Amino acid sequence: MSLVTRRGLLRGAGALAASGVALAGYSTVIEAGNELVLTSYAVAPPLWPTDMPLRIAVVADIHACYPWMSEERIGGIVDLANAQKPDLTVLLGDYVCTHRYVTGYVPPPAWAEQLARLRAPLGVYSILGNHDWWSAAIPTEPPDDAQSVRKALLDVGIPVLENRAVPLSHSGKPFWLIGLGDQIARRSYGRVEGVDDLAGSLREINDSAPAILLAHEPFIFHKVPKRVALTLSGHTHGGQVNFPILGSPFGSTWGNGRQHIYGLYQEGARQLIVSGGLGTSYAPVRFLRPPEVVVVDVGGAPGTA
Repeated sequence: MSLVTRRGLLRGAGALAASGVALAGYSTVIEAGNELVLTSYAVAPPLWPTDMPLRIAVVADIHACYPWMSEERIGGIVDLANAQKPDLTVLLGDYVCTHRYVTGYVPPPAWAEQLARLRAPLGVYSILGNHDWWSAAIPTEPPDDAQSVRKALLDVGIPVLENRAVPLSHSGKPFWLIGLGDQIARRSYGRVEGVDDLAGSLREINDSAPAILLAHEPFIFHKVPKRVALTLSGHTHGGQVNFPILGSPFGSTWGNGRQHIYGLYQEGARQLIVSGGLGTSYAPVRFLRPPEVVVVDVGGAPGTA
């Protein structure tokens, strides 16, 4: 091999290593640790009254931890959600961070105190996610069937909907908000078991008013009846790491074999929005899917901003 060729090879290897370091730094320090975007959707579900426009702020997958998702950063997320002046704000689960790459865990009262600042005329409602079940609110403590996470939310006055439907009214018209129990809440010997009861939740609805479903994982969407105007989900982090052309290496894992990973989906009269969420799983890395707060205008002209 000639000296010139060796030099060229060394330069190429050095450039590759430098680009890898730069990419790792961007995806960890910048995108996962500092970025925050607002993603807006306007949907017009067939069953939703055209004269009942409703704005929903969606906060999903916080995964509170130091240094990536401190209470101060959660405070900034709350400020962005409140700035949208939503009629209703929903929290879609996974308040706990369970990967190893942390310097410490945010005390549950600290992140809950920030979420307590969320404001919406119709209220703030929450559901739980799989990580809230798989771990206590402080992951170094034994798992407790989400009791500690549930307590943190209830202590600051945020209702936790688990297989429940609550009646709400907007612009003088009624609608229902359904919160589904987590679909992969328990793990045992390599298997997962859910605590979700969609049929039981729907039985609580006693009129023909439209409904919105909160489901942490989007897996349930293929079972959702058309009388549910809109389903809102998180869990997937939008793939978390997304490469041009190749997509997300975690896509099949996040989607549980179903391709509802990110964005707006429509199947017949049913519509689903999957948030890219805010925090991280596996490792504190996000690439081409920055943390986002989602705002959904229901009953407006269809589209995505």
